[in-house]
Amino acid sequence: MKIGITSYPTYGGSGVVATELGLELAARGYDVHFISYAVPVRMTEASERIHFHEVEVMNYPLFDHPPYALALASQMYNVAANEGLDLLHVHYAIPHSVSAYLARAMTKSRRLPFVTTLHGTDVTLVGSDRSYLPITRFSIEESDRVTAISEYLQQVTLKEFQIGRPVEAIPNFVNCDVFQPADGRCRREEFARDDERILAHLSNFRPVKRIPDVVEIFELVRREIPAKLLMIGDGPDRTIAEWMVRDKNLVRDVIFLGKQSQVQNLLNCADVLLLPSDLESFGLAALEGMACGVPAVCSRVGGLPEVIRDGVEGYLVAARDVKGMAARALEILTDSGLRERMGRAARERALLDFCSTKIIPRYEKLYKELIESQ
Repeated sequence: MKIGITSYPTYGGSGVVATELGLELAARGYDVHFISYAVPVRMTEASERIHFHEVEVMNYPLFDHPPYALALASQMYNVAANEGLDLLHVHYAIPHSVSAYLARAMTKSRRLPFVTTLHGTDVTLVGSDRSYLPITRFSIEESDRVTAISEYLQQVTLKEFQIGRPVEAIPNFVNCDVFQPADGRCRREEFARDDERILAHLSNFRPVKRIPDVVEIFELVRREIPAKLLMIGDGPDRTIAEWMVRDKNLVRDVIFLGKQSQVQNLLNCADVLLLPSDLESFGLAALEGMACGVPAVCSRVGGLPEVIRDGVEGYLVAARDVKGMAARALEILTDSGLRERMGRAARERALLDFCSTKIIPRYEKLYKELIESQ
């Protein structure tokens, strides 16, 4: 089977999941063709079954904004024709599913089906904007199959767009052989002394991630115990966080690591993961931490309760409750028995419900059913 995958190649959940899906499919013998404007951030190794096709956008004085959606549709069509793709799988509705619809319409000799996977803000933010709602609804309805990364997002999609077609909830996943407890692979001494605990945050540092809250939570923890904070990722709110760290005299205790492709090696160093977001449609960072045996303190929002069970793999706290999150983090950090129990439970839940070996076959089944129905 030859599969074309399109996503934003940037440092965010949808791009990470799309890339990991492609890598997993290639490992299972499928030919995977990534179609985007840049190489996906997690695509770090070459393979005879993994191909990248760059979308080049024309810069012309007439265009205030380069027409990426049209350039993407043309490249999708070209790749499908030249490589004999069996289907397209697009991640994030706008503009990818619209481009896939156009590519399908251009393919006259045969029908080129496409799958749309909804990841969150394409529905909850961009898609629900009144100026984009009609085209988002249209692209979802015209997709041959639609999936959402959580039951929460599945229900939001059905409610907000009032569509009359099924949306299948297929959760995000993690490679449990790559993301696993440290077993000595983490060099904690590079970040902290033996008497210090390590907290971590992993995201694209956008406002919805509540980056200032991460710093405030850490400050409250640091008042009680020696600790370090690893800030993994980058984005628009990094500058704010860096200013807060200087203002609060935490420069020696907060380490900004920027974008990282091998985040498992850093998560393995953490004693607790902080995810105080205003909204998470799933919470991939929490899952990646779980697979590494790291308990999390998260907001009780969106799809996170489907990933983290309060008091079992970590704690769920009301969004923006900085003091509550700091208190829960301190419970974990100061009780080694609790931390170990939660870490074991987190790893076991990842193995049971979210490993790629459990989730990828669901996509394979979907692809086969779709192709056979053409």
